[in-house]
Formats: sequence, C-alpha cells, structure tokens
Amino acid sequence: MTSSMMSQAADAPADRQRPRIKVWLEIDGRYSFGHGIAEILSAIERTGSIKVAASELGKSYRYVWGRVKQAEQTLGQTLVQTQVGGQGERRSLLTEFARHSLDEFRALRQRMIELVEQEFAQHAGKLHRRAD
Repeated sequence: MTSSMMSQAADAPADRQRPRIKVWLEIDGRYSFGHGIAEILSAIERTGSIKVAASELGKSYRYVWGRVKQAEQTLGQTLVQTQVGGQGERRSLLTEFARHSLDEFRALRQRMIELVEQEFAQHAGKLHRRAD
C-alpha cells in the first residue's frame, strides 16, 4: 500500500464523523426554549431593538416577535419588555427571567455538547469496526 493510499484510508469519511446534537426544552411536550429563541433573545439584548435584531438574524419582525410571544406563552413569563415610541435607542430589554434563562440554557447546551463529544471519543473506534 502506498503512502497516499494509507493516508486516504486513515482519512476515510467514517474517520471524519463528528457528533452533533440539538438541545431544546419542552413543557408538556411543547417547545419552550432552545437555540432559536436563545439567538433571538441575544440579538435583542445586543441591539435593544426587536426590529434591528430581526434584521441581523435575517428574519422578519413578525417572525421574531411571534417566536418571543410563543415562548412567553409556553413559559408563562415575560421575556422582553418593550417601550413604544420615544427617542431612546434601547426600546426592547430582556427581563431578568429572560437573561437568567438565556445564561442557564447556554451553560446547559455547552455542557451537553461536551458530554456528547466525550462519549463519542470513547466510542468512535467501535462505531466502524467490522463484525467478524
């Protein structure tokens, strides 16, 4: 076997596999919090505006506002406080509950990713071993 062939064999598609997971939370089987709403809340927190956040995310205002309202309804908590009109730049603010939920979700998601990667590292060699 040439060194080129050995390199190709060592770098077979199965050897390049990596685990991926999606993490979300549900209440009674209904989506309550996940990566999508976390991105929306992060953008609102960063920009202080639902409209600007929607634009940054490449989504419509209606879509973003609908996702926020849907999450609020499922959670039974307000996530975003808004001010109508006025001259201030930051007219949309996250509630303390939203900030806490966002921080905790990020930590949970990161920990779950780490755990999956650890488990994959332990089992990766066994995944593609031939049964003789």
